[in-house]
Amino acid sequence: MVKHIVIWKLKEVAHGNDRQTNANLIKEKLLALRERIPGIVSLELGYDLSRTKSSGDIVLYSEFVDMPALAAYQVHPEHEELKLFIGEATEERHLVDYEVLLSDGW
Repeated sequence: MVKHIVIWKLKEVAHGNDRQTNANLIKEKLLALRERIPGIVSLELGYDLSRTKSSGDIVLYSEFVDMPALAAYQVHPEHEELKLFIGEATEERHLVDYEVLLSDGW
């Protein structure tokens, strides 16, 4: 299992929308992909509650069956289209992809 986490800090205005409207659109569009792209085990999205200067605005936590599934997701045409939308709305982006090496069972 591969975990894919992305944090976006959004621009105040993009696509003629305010930050929260774009966050809502990103959430809707990403969640729609889970039924359309094979290999996705789970998708979870959330909005930042801390509202600090160093925090992002929206986070994606997702799990894929393996690295080939994540690679296929990355180049899937619907995801490619969505990446353009997100990219234009994004001020900063941080990403971590990992496989669990050790878990303490929590």
